[in-house]
Amino acid sequence: MKRMHVDRAWGLRSGSTDAEQKLWRQLRNRQLQGWKFRRQHQLGCYIVDFACPDAGSVVELDGSQHEVQQVYDDARTHKLQSFGYRVLRFWDNDVLTTIEGVLEVVLGAVASPAPHPSPLPGGEREHSAEIDL
Repeated sequence: MKRMHVDRAWGLRSGSTDAEQKLWRQLRNRQLQGWKFRRQHQLGCYIVDFACPDAGSVVELDGSQHEVQQVYDDARTHKLQSFGYRVLRFWDNDVLTTIEGVLEVVLGAVASPAPHPSPLPGGEREHSAEIDL
């Protein structure tokens, strides 16, 4: 990882939100049925909140958003999916108020195979929907 990305990831880890800290306490040290998660992990040109490379899954937490951020997040999700990752997005408030539900969804995702990064026949595309709790 380039030094600039290492410094940026470190800065993101040290300035994490309450929701990121709460979720990390549940994911670190293989606490979610043995799955290894990485925090502020680089994938391509992106640094994602949490990644489980063995399961091909990314967990992103979103605070309050506006339209510009939504457009960026959609493009980012599409790019991560093209790398073969399933992207799960949760609102910070969901993590803070219903952590058990969030963990259940994450566990369900990592326990099932990630979508194939190649386009599907006939131009169909598999979309990872946002998870509403």
